[in-house]
Amino acid sequence: MQRTARDPRHEPDPDPPVGLPVLPELAAHLSAAADRSEAEPLGGAAPLRTAACGYWERRGLVTTPDRVLAAPGAPALLLALYAAAGGAVVLPRPCSASYAPPARLLGRPLHLAPVPAESGGVPDPFALLETVRRARMDGDTPRVLVLSVADDPTGTCPAPEQLHEVCEAAADEGLWVISDETRRDLLHDPHDTVVLSPAEMLPDGVVVLTDLRATLVPDSWPAALARFPGTDRGAALQAAVLDALAAVRTPLPGPLGCAVAHALGEPEEVRARTATVARVYGALAAALHHTVSEAGAVCRPPHSGSHLYADFEPLRRPLGARGIVESHALERKLAPWAARGGHRFGDAPGALRVRLGAEVLLGADREQRRRALAAPDPLELPHITEALTALSRALAGLTTSAGG
Repeated sequence: MQRTARDPRHEPDPDPPVGLPVLPELAAHLSAAADRSEAEPLGGAAPLRTAACGYWERRGLVTTPDRVLAAPGAPALLLALYAAAGGAVVLPRPCSASYAPPARLLGRPLHLAPVPAESGGVPDPFALLETVRRARMDGDTPRVLVLSVADDPTGTCPAPEQLHEVCEAAADEGLWVISDETRRDLLHDPHDTVVLSPAEMLPDGVVVLTDLRATLVPDSWPAALARFPGTDRGAALQAAVLDALAAVRTPLPGPLGCAVAHALGEPEEVRARTATVARVYGALAAALHHTVSEAGAVCRPPHSGSHLYADFEPLRRPLGARGIVESHALERKLAPWAARGGHRFGDAPGALRVRLGAEVLLGADREQRRRALAAPDPLELPHITEALTALSRALAGLTTSAGG
């Protein structure tokens, strides 16, 4: 268990990889609405919220428009949720780099509970209970637990029974659960990986959060949704979140709202793109996992999204001989492959862990990315095989002892 009060990063984030090509159909809808001069109403207009209900119902969560809020990006919604719920925030360790900054901005205490060996995304239930107990001993009042059913940074999905134990523990401690379900549609093998929402297990205590940029809309279109419980307590939290959004004045641009509503209807071209991205990410993430495992790192096999989380602790001795003794240095050495050190995800800076992402393998320009998405087997493309070979050689150079 760990408590943190400040952002441990001392350097700016590296530039993100180039985004995926924009679907022409979505670009056409945005262009058609370009002359709309007004912003979306705060929380989203009725057509957008109704489309969100259809999106969730297709995933087993019956929803009504009055229980939905939309905002320009998940960070804005998280900031408003933390502000509305009050109290300290509990996060898994490691967790998405987007979870902690809104709490720090509000001055809310953060408490980190380690994830179990099986997967990331949720804390070990016993560690969660101990974290809450120690937080209260320190004078804090935990009110929120954020978890993810398709995790960034580890690319794993917690088993339903594991998720259920965590939800029960959170309910016993009176915590709101914010379930980040952003990457649940990017399963590498949908027939082999079961993903359930905590809202199915704990319907009165879960807010579902989805950043649409991971699957439905381009990376440059900030759009996210929150689904609230249909209870008096859920309605009170939703009203407080809406007040917080009003205070920072973060409506969706009107043209963007129209295009997002269309995407939420999941027409054929959008569903096909999502399936293609999941397939390509699965192939590339598996290749990355093989490469880092061959080098001697420990890494959970990824099941969703584009990321995996590699632990180079077994290779500390050869890495230390090259002056690499913490995650900042490991990140710098692996910068060409968009590595992000574990310190960005709540881990101790001295731990030799990094997140690697498949996006960087897609290529540096949009034409390469189009070819990767269109290829029956992206691993046969020369620019992808060259990137993986270069990574393998770089890891061998870093982790082979001087005498070996």
